[in-house]
Amino acid sequence: MTSSVPRLVIAAPSSGSGKTTVATGLMAAFAARGLAVSPHKVGPDYIDPGYHALASGRVGRNLDAYLCGPELVAPLFLHGARGCDIAVVEGVMGMFDGAAGEGELASTAHVAKLLRAPVVLVVDASSQSRSVAALVHGFASWDPEVRVGGVILNKVASDRHEALLREALESAGVPVFGVLRRVAQVDTPSRHLGLVPVAERRGEAVSAVAAMATQVERGCDLEGLLMLARGAGALSCTAWDAAEVLGSSPPPPLPFPSPGAAAPSTPPGGSAPGPPSVLEGPRPRTPPEGAPPDGLVVAVAGGPAFTFSYAEHSELLAAAGAEVVTFDPLRDEQLPDGTAGLVIGGGFPEVYAAELSANEPLRKAVAALAETGAPVAAECAGLLYLCRELDGQPMCGVLDASARMEEKLTLGYRDAVAVSDSSLAVAGTRMRGHEFHRTVVEPGAGDAAAWGVRVPRRRLEGFVQRGVHASYLHTHWASQPGVARRFVERCRTS
Repeated sequence: MTSSVPRLVIAAPSSGSGKTTVATGLMAAFAARGLAVSPHKVGPDYIDPGYHALASGRVGRNLDAYLCGPELVAPLFLHGARGCDIAVVEGVMGMFDGAAGEGELASTAHVAKLLRAPVVLVVDASSQSRSVAALVHGFASWDPEVRVGGVILNKVASDRHEALLREALESAGVPVFGVLRRVAQVDTPSRHLGLVPVAERRGEAVSAVAAMATQVERGCDLEGLLMLARGAGALSCTAWDAAEVLGSSPPPPLPFPSPGAAAPSTPPGGSAPGPPSVLEGPRPRTPPEGAPPDGLVVAVAGGPAFTFSYAEHSELLAAAGAEVVTFDPLRDEQLPDGTAGLVIGGGFPEVYAAELSANEPLRKAVAALAETGAPVAAECAGLLYLCRELDGQPMCGVLDASARMEEKLTLGYRDAVAVSDSSLAVAGTRMRGHEFHRTVVEPGAGDAAAWGVRVPRRRLEGFVQRGVHASYLHTHWASQPGVARRFVERCRTS
């Protein structure tokens, strides 16, 4: 089966060139013309997709060849782009920058090749004129498999500056699809982990996206870009589907641990892990097509403090038979009725520590749920929330650990092996993850650790106790669908 969704990849020579402004502006501008726009982001970033969703009216989705594997990039893209007229994919860092030490893996160029998509290069032209042709020529010729279809020039000072840039690029044979003038930056404030998420500044974010759209509409050839997008190559794969991937998963090799059982562990350098399929839990009872979930509620933390999640996680939980209900730990004093399992993803609890701490009824409800042995999956911000305290503020106290802010940024992809059987994985299972935080948890691992991490140094990381799996690692469950199936089945049996 072949599919051909019109699509563009927005790349740049380096970070800070204007990719987010251009990509988000294009999404909003195309949507304003009545097109159904599918928004995507290369890499693990959770924040940009929030702005993309605001611009397009559709869920922002990530395409990460490291976390999910190159083979899933096109199927996940097609899943997100179902029924759309055009897809806009915002790149990451510089066009050829990917996972450290892994060549092109997970770079914007790599994803563009996997999607057979033309690339539009956003160039910060603020300090150059004729040299822009050499820069663009280098990027266009570095990898012949990457099709650079044209450029958008950003931070152009004047008509004279624009003329010099266009003349240089004409001699290089590279089309110019837009020129954005040097103006006051669109109001997209940043802090210690990048842009402030949309959920924390809804009104201002709407205004920022509108400003990006206006800038792009005035400065870019939208018809030309649409024609370029329609020239993308056909993809010879089928769209990813949560129910299908769960249905094709093999049965589990090991039983679930009982809630009170000690978790066996395997050191990072211990016995060789089995194939990825060892992650798969028992098959869920599949309701008839079109039937509602079987009443089993999985509560997912949301709101301004917990904005980091991949859409595919909730889709997999729902396909496994759960009713996914979102709650806001800043406002809601109780978990959703009937909660049998809890997912707490990433975000900024350090920014909202006082407010989270003040919601004592919910903290007690989370601790009580964990005490029963119900499955609780917590990543990064979720890990901090489950600690005894965060920056001196009482948290849920599920874990005998304390958390605090620090200046050092911990950032990068990780290869990990599950050290302990848990509600998510069987010991020995390998997964890939991503760390992104300026906090530290002491101790860094429990008696039964969640993961053994090998890079940048060998260490045990995270906590497994009763049904709780808490870790700094962000993972993408599409790479291992059995995570969701195992989690939901544990909800049924705990």
